[in-house]
Amino acid sequence: MERIIKIDGKDVRLKSSAALPLKYKAQFGRDLFADMDRKKDEPIDSEVFYNLIWLLAKCADDAIPPVMEWVESFGSFPVFKIFNDVGALITLSMGTTEKNSKAAAGE
Repeated sequence: MERIIKIDGKDVRLKSSAALPLKYKAQFGRDLFADMDRKKDEPIDSEVFYNLIWLLAKCADDAIPPVMEWVESFGSFPVFKIFNDVGALITLSMGTTEKNSKAAAGE
């Protein structure tokens, strides 16, 4: 699945697939789900958001520079607003439809 979002007035193409958690682990050496999991009173490390958004951009365009260089290329990078925009993209690529869930459950 792909989506184009605006970051600092620039169009940025993002691409996600079911392989996203594997790509995240290969790139950063950490488990995506463990990085996203948190207790109610603990915020998620913002680096996780930057890394995940960068990875989505990198999946869409292999010419994207390393994460730090890429983020620095923007004058502003409202990570939490951006993350809200890409949340559905991630969910769709890793989720299932209700129809598929019922079929898997034998209904």
